[in-house]
Amino acid sequence: MRLTTASVTSSVGNVHIHSLQRVVELDSGSTTPVDDGSSNNTRRDDGTVSVSTEDLRAIEAQLVIVVPCMNEDISTIEGVLSSIPHRCLIILVSNSSTEGARDEVDLLQHFCKTTGRSAVAIHQRDPGAAAALKQAGLPELLDDAGLIRNGKGEAMLLGLVLAATTTRKYIGFIDADNFVPGSVHEYCKVFAAGLHLASQQSDDVMVRISWASKPKVQDGQLIFGQQGRSSRIVNSWLNRLLVMLQTGDDSPSNGTDEHLVKGIATGNAGEHAMSISLALKLRLASGYAIEPFHFLDVFEQFGSSMSSPENNSSVHIYQIQTRNPHLHDAKDDKHIERMWAVALSHICHSHVSMPAGCSSSYRTAVARFMVDQGVLRPG
Repeated sequence: MRLTTASVTSSVGNVHIHSLQRVVELDSGSTTPVDDGSSNNTRRDDGTVSVSTEDLRAIEAQLVIVVPCMNEDISTIEGVLSSIPHRCLIILVSNSSTEGARDEVDLLQHFCKTTGRSAVAIHQRDPGAAAALKQAGLPELLDDAGLIRNGKGEAMLLGLVLAATTTRKYIGFIDADNFVPGSVHEYCKVFAAGLHLASQQSDDVMVRISWASKPKVQDGQLIFGQQGRSSRIVNSWLNRLLVMLQTGDDSPSNGTDEHLVKGIATGNAGEHAMSISLALKLRLASGYAIEPFHFLDVFEQFGSSMSSPENNSSVHIYQIQTRNPHLHDAKDDKHIERMWAVALSHICHSHVSMPAGCSSSYRTAVARFMVDQGVLRPG
C-alpha cells in the first residue's frame, strides 16, 4: 500500500497528530531482500511511503478486529466478515435481539468452518461478561439489572477486554453496518499500513480513518459528500482546542473559521485501530462520545507537563483517508444531532478545555454554539 506522507505534525506534549494522509495505491507490491538478507520493505519516494505486502501481513497477524453489531441485516454482517484479512482475529460483539444474536453466531461459525479461521462471539448483555467486569473492578459499566450497559462504547470496551487476553499487539474497530465489503477490506489494510509506520516511532500508536466519501441520494442523483455533518462540527471544535493547547490562546470562536490548521480530521472516526498497550491506558467514553473522547484523553494523559511518569512515552496518531466510499444505514437528523451534541458536551466538560492559566472562553464558546443550535438550554 502506498500513502502520501503527512505534511504537518501537530504536537501537544508527548502527543503527535500527523496530518491527513491519503491512499495513493491500494497494493504497492512486494520487495526483495537486501544484500544482508534482511527485508527493507518500507520505501519512501517523492512525498509518498510504500508499505510492502509482507509488512502488511505481519501486522495483520498481530491484529484483532472488533465488530460491534446490533440488529444489522445478516447479509450485511456477512459482507463485513468476508472482507477482514485472513490473518486477523475477529471478535464479534453483539447487542442484538436473542434471535438476531443466534443468527449472527450461526453465521460466524459457518464462516469460520468454511474459511478455516478462528473468531470469538460474545453478547454485550451476557451475565458472565458482566460478572467478570464487576470482579475486575469495573462496576460502573453495569446497569441496575447488573448487566453491561447498552452503548457502542461499552461494546468496544468488551471487545478490548477479550482482545487483551490474546497475545496480539493491535486492535481495530469496524462497524457492522457497512454495505461495501471492499471498503472494509481497505480499512483493515490501512490499519496495517498505519500501524506499521507508527510503530517505528512509538509503542503507543493509533490509526484513524477518514472516509473518502459518504454517498447519499439527492434529487435522484448519487452525491459523494466528503464529510458528514457531525464530523464537520466535531472536527472544527477539536481543532480549536488543539490550537488553544498549543498556543494558550483560548479566545472565543464561532466554529466556522477557515484559517485554522486542520490538524484533526478524524474526530468521529468509527473505524480506528491502536496498539493494545495504548488502548489499555485510555479511558473510554460511553455511547457516541467514544471516538472524539480519544483525543481528549490522550491530551489529558500524555499532552501535559503534569502527565504521570508511566504516561511519559510518545503517542503517535496517524490519520488516513481511504479510496472506497463508505455506505451505511442513513441516520436521521436527530441521530446526527445527538452524535455531535454528546461529543461537544464531553469537550466542554473535559479538563483539557480549560488548562491552567487560561480563562473559560473556549468552554463558553462551545456552550454558546450548543445553545444557538438548540441542543442546550440557556444558562
